[in-house]
Amino acid sequence: MSTASRTAPTVLACAMLLAACGTQSASPGGDDGRVRAEKPCPSDFSQYGGAPSAEPTAGPSGTPSPVPAPSGDDGVDDGVKITALYAWGPESGCAGADYTAEFEVTNQQTKAATYTVTLGFRSAAGGPAINGKRVVGSIEPGRTVKSTVVMKETTVQAPKVSSVEVVEVRSVPTAEASTASGPCPESGVHLYADEGNAAMGLRVVGLHLVNCGTATYRLDGYPKLELHDEDHDTVDDVRILRGTDRISTGVGGSGSPQPVVLRPGEAAEAELAWRNTTELGVGDPVNAPYVRVWAKPGARPVMVVPELDLGTTGKLGVSPWEKDDTYRAPATGTPQQ
Repeated sequence: MSTASRTAPTVLACAMLLAACGTQSASPGGDDGRVRAEKPCPSDFSQYGGAPSAEPTAGPSGTPSPVPAPSGDDGVDDGVKITALYAWGPESGCAGADYTAEFEVTNQQTKAATYTVTLGFRSAAGGPAINGKRVVGSIEPGRTVKSTVVMKETTVQAPKVSSVEVVEVRSVPTAEASTASGPCPESGVHLYADEGNAAMGLRVVGLHLVNCGTATYRLDGYPKLELHDEDHDTVDDVRILRGTDRISTGVGGSGSPQPVVLRPGEAAEAELAWRNTTELGVGDPVNAPYVRVWAKPGARPVMVVPELDLGTTGKLGVSPWEKDDTYRAPATGTPQQ
């Protein structure tokens, strides 16, 4: 498994359209612990049927061509199993899809979790994968959910897809899932991490907090952080520094905390900064994909996925909250007062 999205294979210049799989519903009988998703495309095939072909060719009239997919234990990765891969022709009635990959996610954890699954579509000729993500949630412990990722070529002619693989699986407790938009959480704020940027081994990721409620929201200090590895175990051997100047003087965010008062629709930001330097003999590189964030004392935690590749530095800098005067958004939702 890739430990960070930055190390995933290069993405071709194409768009990945995520299938609108419809409402997930329990399977007939309701006793097998599974949840199904509707098909993303019309098809004359019952259950898409047919036997996989070694050289996939898209069929007409709503008939996809099955492509071999992993089977057995070799096809399972972090609770995700690819169950089918189909090619669609221009006359298939599946507008917007060239290939569809079906997969199942089984929640092997003890709490309801929201999953982000990245699949890589590959060609027999080799070369970089075309990656697509799908968010699946919320899945109760022990339950299995079926979903679909759709691949659509746009500006380039990619080779025929002959296989699909699990590139990365990330999961967070549903109760702590971050949001950037949509219904306002009970906390009254959206809290999320941006995509960040990297240069010469220096990494910077922004934490953003938006007051989406109807009451004033106050901050004064640093967000509290707790790091977790791929297995969701707490990472204790990393020093979390207040300020980012000991990581790099060019990042900013090293001033003293100041009170921040956010009216509805206003936002604040803080920065995480680190280096991924690896020194021989210092220890093993530390990768912490997950960070649990408390915006302030007493706040509900939110788990973000900034993919911290900390090398052997053992340090992570965090800046204090500052008001983001560039952000404007209408107040939505009904938060707790």
